[in-house]
Amino acid sequence: MLNVLIGALIALTTTLAHAGTIETDAGEVRVDPMITGLDTPWAVDFLPGGAFLVTERDGDLLYVANGTAAKVVGVPMVRASGQGGLLDVMVPRDFATSREVFLTYSKPQGGGAGTALASGRLNAAGTALTNVRTLFEATDGGGAGRHFGSRVIEARDGTLLISVGDRGQSALAQDLGAYNGKIVRINRDGSVPADNPFAGVPGALPEIWSLGHRNPQGMGLDAQGRVWTSEHGARGGDEVNLIRKGRNYGWPIISYGKHYSGKRIGEGTSKPGLEQPQHYWDPSIAPSGLMVYSGRLWPEWRGDIFVGALKFDYISRLDGAPLREVEQIKGAETERVRDIVEAPDGSIWFISVGQGAIYRLSPAG
Repeated sequence: MLNVLIGALIALTTTLAHAGTIETDAGEVRVDPMITGLDTPWAVDFLPGGAFLVTERDGDLLYVANGTAAKVVGVPMVRASGQGGLLDVMVPRDFATSREVFLTYSKPQGGGAGTALASGRLNAAGTALTNVRTLFEATDGGGAGRHFGSRVIEARDGTLLISVGDRGQSALAQDLGAYNGKIVRINRDGSVPADNPFAGVPGALPEIWSLGHRNPQGMGLDAQGRVWTSEHGARGGDEVNLIRKGRNYGWPIISYGKHYSGKRIGEGTSKPGLEQPQHYWDPSIAPSGLMVYSGRLWPEWRGDIFVGALKFDYISRLDGAPLREVEQIKGAETERVRDIVEAPDGSIWFISVGQGAIYRLSPAG
């Protein structure tokens, strides 16, 4: 067993010797692998002091420090089936004092699974989570293995926002009595904020913040504290949405995509009372992680939205009003980009599922 563990650690050792480059509108950028040998990586976030955490969909949380990765014990049990498993990881702003880490995952529920959020305390060695508890669970998730969401972000006011996909049951995205197809908002202890839009509404689940979503796999904050999501459409109609309290984003009543059969979805592309996307793609790019860039290393990119494309193997950069895709950042490393984040130093890190690796973008030279 010891030899197996050592072998795993060696296989996951960071390989900083290699550095490629990609040409972008901001000039040449350097691409460095930060860790390789990953098995279906899903999310990455940063710890103080230079270490970072990575999730693998089959259920492993990895602590990476000084070029070596080790598995963290104490991670909740997941149902790793289809698109489900261990999904997002989020390190809150107060980690240095709280030691808390947040994980989203597909929680086993009888014969199925539901999107869930758990918290735990990471020990000083980075080897174990303790005091692990479930803060939120989308009950009655069903047996489908798709459309779990699933991102968690810390809002400016300290509340947590979690994206939940429709689980393949599109009509439930309009049902305030179901978590499917919603963005939910909770306090750090799992309680419901009193100012949630549907708190106290008869028949409505009080955690719901917005509704009418299909499968939001990217979520991030901009400099103003606003929430943005990237969402999978069906055949076409992938979206970037600006999330506002209590708003309805239309799925499956309106969409810019079509059913996979080619038939029209719902009632068309717009309807009074339903929100329009800030941007949509047709054909679909299968968007995943989303990040709004600060401009720290590339001032010309300040405020731009970066979205990973799983389908066409690139990073989409969006800018302007109206928002539009202005650049496709693409290289051998951008194979099925699952997550994209800004590091504390302003560099841009992304997960390549196809390469089983995490890469860092920085200015060349």
